[in-house]
Amino acid sequence: MNVAVVTVGDELLAGRTTDTNATWLCEQLDDRGVGVERVTTVPDRVSDIARVINEYRAEYDAVIVTGGLGPTHDDLTMEGVAAALGRDLEEHDEALAWLAADGYSRDDLVAGTAELPAGARALHNDAGVAPGAALEGVYVLPGVPAEMKAMFETIADEFAGTATYREAIVADEPESALLDRIAELRERFDVSVGSYPGDSVRIELKGTDETTVADAAAWLRERVESP
Repeated sequence: MNVAVVTVGDELLAGRTTDTNATWLCEQLDDRGVGVERVTTVPDRVSDIARVINEYRAEYDAVIVTGGLGPTHDDLTMEGVAAALGRDLEEHDEALAWLAADGYSRDDLVAGTAELPAGARALHNDAGVAPGAALEGVYVLPGVPAEMKAMFETIADEFAGTATYREAIVADEPESALLDRIAELRERFDVSVGSYPGDSVRIELKGTDETTVADAAAWLRERVESP
């Protein structure tokens, strides 16, 4: 299963807010064996939201969108998703029922709070107010991290892939000096290799067979200088 993550918000692009949502989602998806192949941030603009969702839903199994939910002037994500899917926005009865159960009467709600793309499945916001939505492989979650995490947990089982295994080796050598051993490792073992330099070099091995990954890690550890 391959997924794209789209985060929405002018404040993200201006650097005023750190995009922790994308990092958290990528970790959760990777732990479930789901590949994340795109992480994109777009402004609070309907045309940009719709264009990116249209492009990604054609290429990936699912698109997860976070941010821009609610009834205020710059909460345009639902409108962008509706445009991408060729749907109208309409008040969602189930979302209204959930909000009523949480103690919100219709008079308490700002107009538009419970409007979702026509035909969408409402995702209840246990940690906030604005509901999310799921439709045609597009999942729309809030931008507030606590709300986003709580809502993702309710749909996490819909994201599953091949289990992957990881091993990390730390080498006290220049990255350039390790190239020959990394090349030989890749020839010998069916694993992917990432090399991340810093004060030392962290070499991360990943594969779908636990024994192969463990054997590759043991082979490399014997051939690098440890810190």
